[in-house]
Amino acid sequence: QVQLVESGGGSVQAGGSLKLSCAASGLTLDYYAIAWFRQAPGKEREAVSCITSSISGGDPITDYAKSVEGRFTVSRDLSKNTVYLQMNSLKLEDTGLYYCAERGGYCTFDFGLYGSWGQGTQVTVSS
Repeated sequence: QVQLVESGGGSVQAGGSLKLSCAASGLTLDYYAIAWFRQAPGKEREAVSCITSSISGGDPITDYAKSVEGRFTVSRDLSKNTVYLQMNSLKLEDTGLYYCAERGGYCTFDFGLYGSWGQGTQVTVSS
């Protein structure tokens, strides 16, 4: 049974940093894409970032929403079966509930194509 558990959320002032974790069990990250999504109250779910293995076996492939590119970095530790989202230069609009989700294969920002989801971790950015 696949399980994803997010952690690392919290409250931070604008300009600050947080690092989220997504610990996976019941799957091997090598064969799955893990994406981060977020949802703010009253807003639609929004894709943030994704990471998956490269077919060539080199560095994993990553992708970012334009709103976070240059500020957020997604990475993974296969030995811990965990994906991370380092968030720097946080803005008020980054506030939301952050989820990680899994799918076999390549990254996509279509949340309907993902299988299991975590319970989410709250990120609150204040001025």
